[in-house]
Parts: sequence; C-alpha cells; structure tokens
Amino acid sequence: MSRRRPATLRPTPETASHPLPGTPRELFEALPQLPGLRTEIIDGRLIVSPVGTPEHARIAMRLYGALLPLIEEKGWDGFSGNVDVCIDGPRDPVEPDFVLAPPDCPRWGERELLSSGLIMVAEIVSPGSIADDRDRKPGVYALGEIPVMVIIDPVATPATVTVLSDPKEGAYLTSTRVAMGSPVHLPEPVGFTLDTSVFVRS
Repeated sequence: MSRRRPATLRPTPETASHPLPGTPRELFEALPQLPGLRTEIIDGRLIVSPVGTPEHARIAMRLYGALLPLIEEKGWDGFSGNVDVCIDGPRDPVEPDFVLAPPDCPRWGERELLSSGLIMVAEIVSPGSIADDRDRKPGVYALGEIPVMVIIDPVATPATVTVLSDPKEGAYLTSTRVAMGSPVHLPEPVGFTLDTSVFVRS
C-alpha cells in the first residue's frame, strides 16, 4: 500500500482570483516555457516529452538540407523543430519535427503557425513516439488541412518513409510508403522527389 499522500492543488495568494485551467489548451497556455521539452495536445491529451536525440535531429537536418534548393527557389521557410503549429478548428498546439511554410503563413497569436497555411509537416518516429507519430498525428494534421505529411520511421524494420496527402475530414486519402533509401515523390503543393537515402547514415 502506497504511503504517499494524495496531492492537493491549492491556489496561492497570487493565483487565488484566477480560475484553474479547465481545458488542455488553457493548461498549455498556463505553462511556462519548458526548455528542452516539447509540449503538445494530441487527441485531447497534454503531452510533455523530451526533445529528440542527436540521431533524431540529424534526420531533421538532412530533410531540411534535401529540401533547401526547393525552399530557396520558392521563397518558403523550413523549420527543423522548435516551431509550434495551431491546428485549425480545435486550436490544439503541436510541434512537428519539420515544418514547410510560406513566409506569410497566418498565425494564431505570436508563436503558432496556423495549420491550414502550411505546405508540409514531417515527423521522425522514435521509440517513445511510435503510437503518436504513426497513428494519432496523421489524423490531427489531416484535420488541420495540412496538404502533405511525411513520416520518417527509422524505428520500423525495415526503416520506411511514408508520404500522406489529400486530407479530407480528418484523414489522409492517399498514402505512399517506401523503404528508406528509395526515392519518394512529395505531391503538390510540394512537388518534389525526395531521395530518402539521405536519412541512411553513411
């Protein structure tokens, strides 16, 4: 039998006049900045997780590098993490591993890019994010009307890259999966053939 006392949540004199957060979004907005941690709302759950490993960051940077000629040609912005996205509709915040956006992408507040203004997002699967990245986030991004989602999955056996497109009513209607190392086409509005061998460590 546990000897731990149940936690009690009591307002301080400074916060006594403020109501406690009643929704995941209100709790998200009440949190201070948490350096080294990623904070998201996925399917109504507030998720706080550590940032990725160096291997995770390497893949994100290699995706950025592969798309850099296109980014420069189109005048787009590419972000490898650390950018919050607000999902249109529920207004839930998420933090993709990679975001491709036009420079005039509309925002929700100062920090969050609105999902319906994005061109593409990508997630890099890690052992701790398998269910969210493979199963839950595609529906979240499709609901937010993001045209293209890429799932880079070095955890799978064999490793794969999946491209999802044609979002409709909270689901992507088109899916293409290749073994990591093979080329895969990123459909419009990206319009780019990605050589996924860049993700294979040499």
